[in-house]
Order: sequence, then C-alpha cells, then structure tokens
Amino acid sequence: MYGLSSLIPLLSAASTLISLPIASAVSTQCYNWKNVRIGGGGGFIPNIVFNPGKKGLAYARSDIGGAYRLNSDDSWTALQDSVTGDNWGDWGVDAIATDPVEVSRLYLLTGMYTNSMDPNSAHILRSLDYGGTFERITLPFKAGGNMPGRGMGERLAIDPNKGSILFLGARSGNGLWKSTDYGSTWAKVSSFTKVGTYIPDPSDTSGINGDIIGISWITFDQSSASRGTATPKIYVGVADKTGNSVFVTTNGGTSWTAVSGQPTGYIPHKGGIDQSKKIMYVTYTDGAGPYDGTSGYIYRYDMTSGAWTNISPSSGTFGFGGVSVDVQKPGTVMVATLNQWWPDATIWRSLDSGNTWSPLWELTNYPNINLYFKYDVTAAPWLYDPASTNESRKLVGWMIEGLCIDPFDSNHFLYGTGATVYGSRDLLSWDSVHNITLESMATGIEETSIQALISPPSGPKLISAVGDITGYVHNNLDSAPTLGFTNPYWPTTLDLDYAGNKPANVVRVGSDSSGSTKQIAVSTNSGVSWTPHTGAPDGTSGGNVALSADGTTILWRTGGGSVSVSAGTNTAFTASSGVPSGAVIASDKKDNTIFYAASGTSFYISRDAGISFTKSSPYHTDSSSPVRIVANVRKSGDVWVSADTGLFHSTDFGHTFTKIANVDRGYHFALGAPKTSAGYPAVFMVGTVSGTAGIWRSDDSCVSWIKIDDAAHGFGAPNSIPVAADWNTYGRVYLGTNGRGIFYGDVSCATPTT
Repeated sequence: MYGLSSLIPLLSAASTLISLPIASAVSTQCYNWKNVRIGGGGGFIPNIVFNPGKKGLAYARSDIGGAYRLNSDDSWTALQDSVTGDNWGDWGVDAIATDPVEVSRLYLLTGMYTNSMDPNSAHILRSLDYGGTFERITLPFKAGGNMPGRGMGERLAIDPNKGSILFLGARSGNGLWKSTDYGSTWAKVSSFTKVGTYIPDPSDTSGINGDIIGISWITFDQSSASRGTATPKIYVGVADKTGNSVFVTTNGGTSWTAVSGQPTGYIPHKGGIDQSKKIMYVTYTDGAGPYDGTSGYIYRYDMTSGAWTNISPSSGTFGFGGVSVDVQKPGTVMVATLNQWWPDATIWRSLDSGNTWSPLWELTNYPNINLYFKYDVTAAPWLYDPASTNESRKLVGWMIEGLCIDPFDSNHFLYGTGATVYGSRDLLSWDSVHNITLESMATGIEETSIQALISPPSGPKLISAVGDITGYVHNNLDSAPTLGFTNPYWPTTLDLDYAGNKPANVVRVGSDSSGSTKQIAVSTNSGVSWTPHTGAPDGTSGGNVALSADGTTILWRTGGGSVSVSAGTNTAFTASSGVPSGAVIASDKKDNTIFYAASGTSFYISRDAGISFTKSSPYHTDSSSPVRIVANVRKSGDVWVSADTGLFHSTDFGHTFTKIANVDRGYHFALGAPKTSAGYPAVFMVGTVSGTAGIWRSDDSCVSWIKIDDAAHGFGAPNSIPVAADWNTYGRVYLGTNGRGIFYGDVSCATPTT
C-alpha cells in the first residue's frame, strides 16, 4: 500500500489565508461503473478452485484484488467490489473453499498482512449465493493474502462428507482451527501442535518476510467416511524445513501423527488426492513462494501401503508448486514448476500416476525450444512482446501455484501465474498429438495496482501507470491494449504527467532502483513510443513528476524526496532551490514557466521553470499532509490542493487560498469537462464531505457536492485511489485501485437525489 507522507509544517507570516463559509449541499447520483479493460489479469493468481459438485463452477483468488467466479463463457465476475475504507484488507484472499454438496456455499479467508500494515484481524467471508453476498465473521488472528506463502493451500477446507465442518490453517504460529457450524464460530484444535517454524527472513522483524508461514494446506480423504458423517482421515501440510511437515489424523482431529517415511528439509506447498488410486501427491519447494525457492520435488504417497516415491519429472533451480489430478481419468496428474525463471516455467503431465511424464515444451539445441502448444493471447495481447527473446518471453508464465483440471471436463484446465490465468479447452490433445492451445483465460479479472492516471484533453482517453506490468495507453476503454510501455521498460511506473498546451507530450517515472535503466522516459506521441531521458542519474527512481505546459521542462521529486529539474531529454537534472524535500509538485497547465509545490502547510511557486521556488502562502494553517496539486488545464494560476484537512482553491497562483466548506479530508482528485460549456470544470474527489467518505463530484466550483459511489463499488482504500477526469465527456471519471485495476464511471441517471 502507498500511504501519505509525513511532512513538517512550514508557515509564512507574510502570507494570507482566506476561509469562506460556503454553503454545501450533499446529494447522490447513480453511476455506471465498469473496468477499463487491461485484460489478462495483470497480477498474481495464487489459486483456482473448481467445485466438484456443480459443473462449470470455479473460483479464483488474487492476492490484492479479491475473489472471482468463473462464467460459462470463460470470463470471470469479481465478487468483492464493495470493499472500501477500513476493510480494504478483505481484497487479500489467503484461502478459498467451495462446498461440494451445498454448492452455493462459498468461504473466503481474508486479510492482507499479518504485521501492522493491515491493522485488522482476519475474516471469514461466508456466502450462501455463490459469492453474490457475504457475511463477515471476525477471527482472533490475522491472515496474509499478500504475504509470502500465499500460493500454498488451500489453508481452508470443507469436510466433503459433512459440510458443517471446516478446518482452517492459520499463520503466525496460530495453529489449526475447526468450525462445526458452517464457519460461524471457530475453536483451536489443541491436539495439533506442529504449527510450523519456517520464516522467510527472520531478520525482517517488522516486514512481510519476518513471520511464521504456518500451515500450508488441508485435504480430506473423502473415502474414509460416508455422506453425512464427519471425515475421520485428514492430512495437513505445514511450512517446516526442520523435521516432519505432513501430518494425519484418523479420528477427525482428536489426535495427530506425522505421516511415516515422509521426505524432510523442504516445504510442502500442495497436497492433492486421487481418490480412485488412493494416492496423495505432494509438491515441495525449499522456499515459501511465490518468488523464492531454488529446488524441490514432487512425491507420491500411497495411502494404502504408506510408501513415499519421488516422482519428480525433472530437477533444476526451481521448486514444484501447482498439482492437479483428473478425477475423470484416474492416474492422470499434472504438476508445474513454481518459479522456473529460465527459460520459462514448465508443466508436466502423466497418465500413469507420475511414473512417466511429458512436458509442455522442451529445450532442444539452445536456444531452440520445441513448444507443444499454440499460444493464443487474443484476450490480452500485451502478454506477448514480439520483440522479446525466447528467454524473456515467458509464454508459460511464472509463480505457478494454482493448477487445476476441471472435474467435469478432462479437456479443460486452468492455472494462475504472476500476470494472468492461462488454460486450455483441448487438454486431451496433449495425450494424442502432444499439442494443445494455451490461451489467456482471464477476461474479467482486473487485478492490478494502479499508481497514477492521466486523461489529456486530446489524444487517447486515458494513460495509466501500473504496478508490476508497467503501464498502458487506452484508446478504447473496453478493449485490452496491445502492448505496455517499452524503451525503456521497467516493471512499475509510478507517475505520469502531460503538457497542458501540448498534451501529446508525456513523461513517466519508474521504480527500478537497480540503475540498469534510466527511470524517466518522455513521449511526444501520447505514449505510443518513448525515449529514455539520458540526463537522468543512474540508480535514482520513484517519486512524482511534472511536465511544463509546453513540454520543455521536467520537474522530478525522486523517491528519496529531492526535487530537481531538467530542460530537455538530454539535459542533466539539477537541484531546485527553495523547495523542501518530499514536497508534492505539479505544473501550471497554461504557463510554461510555472511550477507549484506544497509541503506541510506551505505552498510554493516557481516562475523560472523549476529552477527556484518561493514560499507563497500557507494554504491552510492546520494541514500537515498535502496529497495532490491539480492545475486547471484551461486557466493559468487556477490551482487546487488536497490534504488531510480538506480541499483548498486558489485563483491567483497560490498567493491566497480558500478552504472548501464541508470537505473534511481530501485524497486524490481531478478536474474534467464542465456540465455546461461556460461552466467551471467538474471536480472529482476521493475524500470526506460532511463526515461521509466516498467518491464525489462538484459541478459548481465545490459549492455543493454529489456522491457518485454506491454500496456495490467501494474501490478499496481511499488513499490508494488515483483519479483522472475526462475533459471531453462530462461526468466521466477514472479511478485506479490497489488491486482491482481501473474503473471508469459515467452518469446513468439524469437528476441527482438530495
């Protein structure tokens, strides 16, 4: 998550502050909200779970964007778009369980982090209508949907013979928990004492790598009981490298023993049972995943004889993650590498319980690769860069923990990667001609962290800065872009700006501090192509960027807080004077020589193209955390500041400010097309008005406000919602989220309701 900076208040005795008691009326207006389509997911999908009792029913969980349900056309429906405010951690789904008998029942284990980054306890979200609505049940510990080990699982499991019974494996050494009333109440299983010892980085005492991973997965031996009777035989995997890590009970959890003869020294990531063959498959890796792990194997456990057999199809600098059996074809099993980074991930398939394997591709005479699949990413073209090499394409993917064969259709399988969901509808062709069609099957999954948005007054509708998958130009909001930003490429783009007088001129800044590429790039064709800024220092990254009105000067506040300026893409950056470290910056959109800055309570202006700044005035005497400065693209000197104490407006280049009445707190905001041609631009704001938090629009210079979000659309944490407004379509606003991609909203009813 990206929080607000803590800045030192600065005051000027010579400055003037005007506060006017403007009347404010709060109304609501209905909006039609849709995802701006990036397509293909865009983030890590830790697991996909099919319901074994209802054909076509499957769910996917993401680490920061909630859960999704599969549709009949292979698209997905988001289930948690109502998440907002204090419950933002519910978008971190640490486990998922779907009832095989009462098939409409769905359970999610939610919570983003086990440390202070997420202040809330874990929750069980329980649904009786396939995820249409949820009941929220608080647990006495935390979950880690975006923590190491999030691809293991599932940690939450329903007894297939008696659905009122659920088991839950906790993190942080909190052990095994059981519910006998469909998840309404939970009790710790005191007889289960092996809670796991593995910590990815014990020195990381306050970060996400410094906690006990805990219990990895739970699976029931369904054949050990009949319908209506509690299943007595249950297997549990634990993240432990120091001894036994797979345990079994034969009495429903009264007592537990380590499974005899098991391998040790590695972490069991997944445990899957072939009931027909009485075989359990366990994948092992020497790290928690999804990024780490340099070795591992897959073992077959004969539940009748008790024999363990290493059936690993290969070995290398990777571990094994996803594993799935075909319930229609006993003995058929598939397994995937967790993090094989070179030259690509591998998936193997066996028809004889792992005695022999066939791969999805083979490395022949390096660098030649035999691909036993046709690659189809029509739904998300940006997944394939034709200019990349074999080593960098990663067609199969990476971080494959979720791998599953449809229990009703042996031709259908799906798996999650760090960027999408892939799958096939002709899987059985693997066995006959050893060639399948591998497709991106993630339409509807928009699981990205949006860092910044701009909507220039001419050119494309929207340009986005995206975490992990760089950023995109959106000419059509409902079609997936062809390719992300390149030349230079860095995984995360943190900020963007355009030149007010020449909107085709755009600048972006990245987050890669390795020094391998320049972290500023410029475009003169609205982001279609880019040129690295050769004057940028190596190893400097992050922060915010502002482009002068004519596109000739770049002002950069780096990730370290320093503010510097460059005149041209070949000119070195030099420190700006008079502006505090860490200041929020912006450009005037009409005057090429003017930049603005805010820090603490003070406002600053530069009239020499960012070379020097002069303290202008305190925009408010009580504010300590400015969030954003926005200048009117149609009028020089018309500038706004949002902060933890409200929203502030100046019409004289920041010499004086008016505090907008009834705005208690402002986060990101934007100006867009006015309601009438002669009117003031519409103002869109994420913030709190008259004590009510939400997404707001004002058509009258913020005299009155209209609330435009609704109960079905919460957009997550308010401080993580970048905002852009359309200058050509009245009422249209773009909202970025930290996990659910980009939304755009249009007015859907003509008259607001007071």
